[in-house]
Amino acid sequence: MTDQRTNLNYIFFGIFSVAFTWLIHEFTHWATSELLGYDTIMRLNGTSPVNGSISSELHGAIISISAPLITVIQALIAFYYLKAKSWNKYVYSLLFTAFFMRLLATFMNFFMANDEARVSLYLGLGTFTLPLITTAILFFMVYKIAGQYNLTRKFHISTTVITLIFISALILSDQFFKIRIM
Repeated sequence: MTDQRTNLNYIFFGIFSVAFTWLIHEFTHWATSELLGYDTIMRLNGTSPVNGSISSELHGAIISISAPLITVIQALIAFYYLKAKSWNKYVYSLLFTAFFMRLLATFMNFFMANDEARVSLYLGLGTFTLPLITTAILFFMVYKIAGQYNLTRKFHISTTVITLIFISALILSDQFFKIRIM
């Protein structure tokens, strides 16, 4: 029997999952930009060069794809752990958060190209090709684990609500308070 209770520990771990996934994602953008020689600012929900621009389209594509790759790697680690070991709802939270984060990013491309969309455009593939591929891969992992452990609709709804609330809080905090991390 899989533990699918949404207790206080699970809610707190949901907060951790969102913060960890988001900060590692943004840190990867920041570190890649710094490694390419740009003095960069990192906030809760974004990075940007201090001087305001990236001098090379290739550099922009590398910086843009680096963080989604880390997010997919996080999801792959969680997925393979859950496939090979036993059920752990906390590890599942890390997998689900990675999926949900990239799903929201895919929808945001209707308003402004970000991450995978910028790389997709750089490669001449159109705005939604790479975002949809990334989201489909992550959805497949969530779907396979949900089937393997017979996860309930109630568990998925509560996981979605927890993730959505804390992603929204993180994004809104960044918009209102402009919290600079690095």
